[in-house]
Amino acid sequence: MEYSHRYRAYPTDEVAERLEHHLDVHRQLYNHVRWDYENSPVDDKPSEYDQNNKLPEWKQRWPIFAELHSKAAQATVARFHHNLTVLRKLKEKGDNVGRLTRQAPSEYRSVTYNQSGFDLDEKRGHDTDAYVRFSKIGWVKIRYSRPIPDHATINEVTMKKETTGEWFVSFGLETDDAVLPEKPNVDSLDASNSVGIDLGILNYIHTSDGTTVEWLDLEDEYERLRREQRKLSRKEHGSNNWERQRQKVTKVKRHIRRKVLDYQHKITTWLVREYDAVFVEDLDVKEMLEQSHNARNKQDAAWRQFITLLEYKADLYGCHVVQVEPEATTNECARCGVETAKPIWVRDHSCPSCGFETDRDANAAMNVLKRGFAALGLGWPEETPVETVTATDTTQFKSVSASHVVETGSLVS
Repeated sequence: MEYSHRYRAYPTDEVAERLEHHLDVHRQLYNHVRWDYENSPVDDKPSEYDQNNKLPEWKQRWPIFAELHSKAAQATVARFHHNLTVLRKLKEKGDNVGRLTRQAPSEYRSVTYNQSGFDLDEKRGHDTDAYVRFSKIGWVKIRYSRPIPDHATINEVTMKKETTGEWFVSFGLETDDAVLPEKPNVDSLDASNSVGIDLGILNYIHTSDGTTVEWLDLEDEYERLRREQRKLSRKEHGSNNWERQRQKVTKVKRHIRRKVLDYQHKITTWLVREYDAVFVEDLDVKEMLEQSHNARNKQDAAWRQFITLLEYKADLYGCHVVQVEPEATTNECARCGVETAKPIWVRDHSCPSCGFETDRDANAAMNVLKRGFAALGLGWPEETPVETVTATDTTQFKSVSASHVVETGSLVS
């Protein structure tokens, strides 16, 4: 299993200057790799392997490239070819995309050291600090908020300068699957230890066993963002005052992202610890954001990020996470399967065929649960009516406020 740990970095002024210099040289190398690729014959484009073999020649011709660590330089070449692959896949899907462009100094903000060229010293600092050495740059202090697991192998280290001016160091880690918690046997799953999740509109999530989690209130943060953006619009573009105000805007945006991410971490950690299996809709978030109504709330929800967190935590905590087809989970009756069209403003489910009545999102969550069982090759047990799994009376739902999750880090009172 591959994952990463990210830490705030505090380089000295001297080391920060060298970091800035190396970032710019890597940017120049990236642009040269792009130039070399673009100016090669159409039928003879160089591969990543070919351009790695050109690095010694380029270092002799342009000595500035010789200042870079060899593995870091190869990672920059790999970065260009990875971007090419992503672009090619988007074109194959029919997306209207252009081509890779030259990187400006403000756009290129990270460098990766792969396999070698770095060291981690966990004993040099205090309990909350550690130091990372980058070859040809120096030692950088990091806030060691959580130690690297003993069973994890560090494959690569990335240094990055955010648009706020802050430095961060990320460790690419790999853990052998053999040391991860074993997931429960699929045959042991039932409605009591599994849950279906409906990513809702009135609530952030609604579970199949009747728990609702409220949306995170970000109105104060967005009001502050609007104020700072208005101030930015009054500054002369490119001036020192404009740059200072741009950083203020960036910090507000970062605060919003971090608040949403922290909220999602707390909810997803609770889910994978509480249940043996979590089933969630496989949503096409890009298409949803392109729709005109309620787009900002959908973006704030960061549902794709929520699902990604669930999936990687499932391996860490020994839980099954399965994405299911989201189509018609709202319209289909969880008891009898008959579909009934519902406008977005209709918040109750009332089946005209079997008479089953419950909350709209509760019905959808039950359908997600049943589809999850089907995806794992399990049938819905006939002796378990849907009424015994979810509350049919909305007054029986357990509602968890966003403030409770933020303050306690749990959905449990």
